[in-house]
Amino acid sequence: MIFVTVGTHEQQFDRLIRYMDELDLEEEVMIQRGYSNYEPRHCKWKNLLPYSEMTDYVARARIVITHGGPSSIMMPLQSGKVPVVVPRQKRFGEHVNDHQVEFVQKISGSTNIIPVYNIEDLGGILEDYEELAFGKAEIKNNNAVFNQRLEEIVEEMFHRSK
Repeated sequence: MIFVTVGTHEQQFDRLIRYMDELDLEEEVMIQRGYSNYEPRHCKWKNLLPYSEMTDYVARARIVITHGGPSSIMMPLQSGKVPVVVPRQKRFGEHVNDHQVEFVQKISGSTNIIPVYNIEDLGGILEDYEELAFGKAEIKNNNAVFNQRLEEIVEEMFHRSK
């Protein structure tokens, strides 16, 4: 199963949801679509999920696809998964700025994620997921190191914007 979560941000993320729905995969796809407008025709979906359901889907999923929010990235990492991360982008009306793109760029070299900046690359990444995730999954999951690095990145972003 592939689990897709777009978080709880009030803006739509139709670009990701539509793309996943139009792939029309043979594998089951469950989408937590948040406040998006697009209603999938080929995938199961719910707007929002309780935390316990989210963790259950993450645990059962072969692949977790998430937006670029730190909490949504952290959940699959804590489950030993290598998430595919598609950051929301301002130019598509998915967020107020491009902080998710900046955040994902900052952590992608030091965190076990597979970043996707161009939605057209997602299909190929899903086809090659096991190969792409293999080396990353061998790195030990260390929440303390991740949290420290996250704190440094956020601090740097806030200082740069002043």
